[in-house]
Amino acid sequence: MLQSQKPVLRQEQQLRMTPQLYQAIRIMALPLAELRTTIEQELESNPALEVVEDRSVLSLNEADRRQGEETEYFEDTSDSGFIREHSGEDREDSKRRFIEGVVSRPETLHDHLLWQLRLERLSPEEFQAGELLIRNLNDNGFHLEPLEALFPPEGLPTARKVMALIQAFDPVGTCTKDYHESLLVQIANHPAAVPGAYEVVEHHLEALEREKYKEIARKLHIGVPEVEAIKRFLHELDPMPGRRFSGEQPRYVVPDIRIKVQDGELHILLNDEDIPVLGVNSFYESLAKDKLQQKQKKLKSFVNSSLQEARWFIRSVRQRNETLIKTCRAIVDFQREFFRKGPKYLIPLALKDIAKEIGVHEATVSRVTSGKYIQTEWGIFELKHFFSNSVAGSAPGGGRFSKEGVKEMIKEIVQGEAGKLTDEKIVAALAEKGVKIARRTIAKYRKELDIMSSHHR
Repeated sequence: MLQSQKPVLRQEQQLRMTPQLYQAIRIMALPLAELRTTIEQELESNPALEVVEDRSVLSLNEADRRQGEETEYFEDTSDSGFIREHSGEDREDSKRRFIEGVVSRPETLHDHLLWQLRLERLSPEEFQAGELLIRNLNDNGFHLEPLEALFPPEGLPTARKVMALIQAFDPVGTCTKDYHESLLVQIANHPAAVPGAYEVVEHHLEALEREKYKEIARKLHIGVPEVEAIKRFLHELDPMPGRRFSGEQPRYVVPDIRIKVQDGELHILLNDEDIPVLGVNSFYESLAKDKLQQKQKKLKSFVNSSLQEARWFIRSVRQRNETLIKTCRAIVDFQREFFRKGPKYLIPLALKDIAKEIGVHEATVSRVTSGKYIQTEWGIFELKHFFSNSVAGSAPGGGRFSKEGVKEMIKEIVQGEAGKLTDEKIVAALAEKGVKIARRTIAKYRKELDIMSSHHR
């Protein structure tokens, strides 16, 4: 049977990704720092786009740094900027510096502490204990494993003696359990520690973070100015003293949104101080309207294209900010108890809940919350933190406990009982709060929270 082929006209709809649409989607996903960079690049490439108002302030330190970068620009590239003769001695020096740069490596925290340990007059047993303690530290200077897991019972007195010695090494505050203990060690070894600082860190650190100055002053029988002086002193300390020896560059987070509680109401503030207000260049607008210039086809095409791209870019940035605000407003409405009472009151929330609330696709919600952070009274959180699965509950209206909320409950229970509760007892404690959860799930959540088992706590 022969099959005949003939041309057929067919009408169908297709969605094509235009460059403008791709740009709008990309800008929607950009965090604040990357958005700033993108705006700077667009300003350089499109003369029709201009800054109407720049609210950012360049500090003197930043200005000096940029001037230094401009001075060293040609030295840091293969292009020296001008032609010069190199003698044989210069070439040998250059070769030697290159080889030294290849084989050298920065000093690690372990190297720095071991060097100081070797300068101490210690017995072989004490030095061996000190070396083991130093090897057991992570990049922050904190213990990876507890002392009981590293030393036999008869070796613990020696280990604790050497540990106190290492804690006073440079940087002060390493060889500790966590940042809380590190701050206490730094205060105890500081020659000019502010009176009351140790007591504040030991018992009132959370209240200090929430700026409850009057409450702290009342409990310590001191004035509010003294509490503020203690806070200024603590800002001079390093809660993670080993970090400055880490090879990894620190990652700084700039919150896109800030939640402010005022008169019992939650206010959502967009962090747009570092984003310049953009506008269309008036000269290019006048060129587009000039009839004489319109006769020059190339100029007309360039001007119109630049204006169109500038307007689209401004619209994309505005849409990104508006969608971000709408999304955060919906999140605050759903998670109101979290913002008022704390992390353990986080409820289950799905992308589709927010998408339905603001009338967009789930992919848009995922895109606008990815990599963006919000500053709250309880700390800085990624927007994705507020989306959590449901954990079964036996209380009325059960099933309204989120995974992150349950993890906060576990942390609170462990800290409240001085870390002595086993997983079975944590299960029972959660059951009293209306949360039904298996013991193996408790163990899983503990690992995610970096909480060791009761045997090692």
